[in-house]
Amino acid sequence: MKLHEKNLIWFTKWLSSLVIITGMAATTANLYPYNLYLHLMGIVGWLIVGLVWHDKSLIFLIHVVLHVGFQEQK
Repeated sequence: MKLHEKNLIWFTKWLSSLVIITGMAATTANLYPYNLYLHLMGIVGWLIVGLVWHDKSLIFLIHVVLHVGFQEQK
């Protein structure tokens, strides 16, 4: 992996983490549906990182989070 690609992945994982933390803060402030949008953006960022790293456990974790966290409430 080239240095430019490593820097891009480094930036993506940190930005995604900050977006998820912001989503958590939005959840505590009861800012629905913005909290879900923030979480989704952060999760997609981490999915990209997992795919680039070929990290099956991270990809599986993101898959589970998407299915459990974003299922329709009845």
